[in-house]
Amino acid sequence: MVTMIAIGIDLGGTRIKAAAINASGNILQSRYYPTYDGDGSVWKQTIAGIVTDITGNIQEENFIIGISAPGLPDAGNNTIVCMPGRLQGLEHFNWSSWLGRPAYVVNDGIAALLGESKYGAAQHKKNVVMLTLGTGVGGAILIDGKPYQGAGKKAGHIGHMVVDCNGDSDVAGMPGSLEACFGSYSVEKRSGGRFKSTRELIDAVRQHDAGAKEIWLTSVKHLALALSSVSNILSPDLIILGGGVAEAGEDLFIPLQKFMNVFEWQPNGEAVEIVKARYGDKAGALGAACFAMQQHGLQVV
Repeated sequence: MVTMIAIGIDLGGTRIKAAAINASGNILQSRYYPTYDGDGSVWKQTIAGIVTDITGNIQEENFIIGISAPGLPDAGNNTIVCMPGRLQGLEHFNWSSWLGRPAYVVNDGIAALLGESKYGAAQHKKNVVMLTLGTGVGGAILIDGKPYQGAGKKAGHIGHMVVDCNGDSDVAGMPGSLEACFGSYSVEKRSGGRFKSTRELIDAVRQHDAGAKEIWLTSVKHLALALSSVSNILSPDLIILGGGVAEAGEDLFIPLQKFMNVFEWQPNGEAVEIVKARYGDKAGALGAACFAMQQHGLQVV
């Protein structure tokens, strides 16, 4: 019987995460390395080195590769074709040629959801939405157990949903998007220069700073508006919140549920379940490995 190993690589702006799994879903190896964004030659060489290192350790020559990256992949999930502003050298880069193996590329939000679906909070769930809350706001959709990428592979970009039509435009040109109203990159502007990150804002909230609390609750209200719309449109079994801002814990989830009770359509009192991602920062790498298996015609048990 021929064995197959999948190596998942999650290429982030700060760190590269890697994990190897077999067809039974067992995690064989994992790695973390800095990205050094700004010099594409560095992270490309790093990823090639990771693959060589992992395959040498597990002594397996029959393997495929999944790449989780920001941006939009092409129709065949062979390369990222649209990623403005970050990770120079990523657009149109041919990973299969570079690594000498079949490599399948997927948006990082979808990869994180696949990781949670196999290993984390979305196990045994068929219809799930995930948002990654960090510098920006990413997202992904699972329908009938399969990732939905949509035409142009841009489905799931919930961060570009408008929640304030009078707000500033985001990178996609959408006014007052969830990303612009909630992402950490805009905290300094939203707070009038008081805070430079969501972490600083939440720390001030915990110190009972009334101004910080008002800014934070407005942000959470915008998130609730977006999630209520997602619930009404897709009616998922579950909504998962991941990323660094989800680590705010009760300071996020308690006010969020209060706002959801106001805005979400809850027929017969049935509200969508909202939970924190369980598998942390390995979810993207594990999801990329699972995606590679699926694209290669194999099912991870």
